[in-house]
Amino acid sequence: METLTKELTSTADKLSNLTYNVVIETENEGTVRATVWGLPNCQAEGGTRSEALAKVRELLTARLSKAEIVQMEMELPKPEHPWMKFAGMYADNPVFPEVLEHIEADRRELDGEMEAYYRTMDAPGG
Repeated sequence: METLTKELTSTADKLSNLTYNVVIETENEGTVRATVWGLPNCQAEGGTRSEALAKVRELLTARLSKAEIVQMEMELPKPEHPWMKFAGMYADNPVFPEVLEHIEADRRELDGEMEAYYRTMDAPGG
C-alpha cells in the first residue's frame, strides 16, 4: 500500500510540473527580458539572465495560481462539399427534364457504340 501511495504521489508531482519555453533577449541597455513563449503578456526584465528568469517564474506562478489548466477535445468542423452549392440549381427550370432526356439519350448512344466496339475487339481476328 505504501509503495502505491508513493507511486501515486510521484505521478501527481510529475503531472503538476509544467514546462514552458522562455525567450531570453538582451536589450541594448544591458537589461535582460524573459518572455514565456506563447504568452506575450507574461514577461519580465532583470539585470541578469537569472534575475529575469526568476521574475518571469514569479509572474507565471502568480498567474497559474488563479487559473486552471484543462484539456478540451473539439471536433473539427466539416467543410461543405464544394459541389453542394450547385445542388438543386436547376430544380425550378422548366426545360431541365428535357435537357436530362437529351443527356440520357446521348449516353445510351455512346454506350451502344462502345458495346459494338468491344464486340469487334473480342471477336476472333478482331
